[in-house]
Amino acid sequence: MIEYRISSFCNLGNCVEVGQAPDGSVVVRDTKDAERSQSLTFTRDEWLAFLAGARAGEFDPV
Repeated sequence: MIEYRISSFCNLGNCVEVGQAPDGSVVVRDTKDAERSQSLTFTRDEWLAFLAGARAGEFDPV
């Protein structure tokens, strides 16, 4: 079973949930998906690379 966390910045239910699978992979899903039937799965290294890029501003609007 995966326990998901939602950001404390989440409001009005338009958020993503992030959890860690038993194999160590990171699972991300949309809170608007009532069935929670769709998710994205990343390796730990992929997730850490994404976080580093976000912190460095790689995804900021131009």
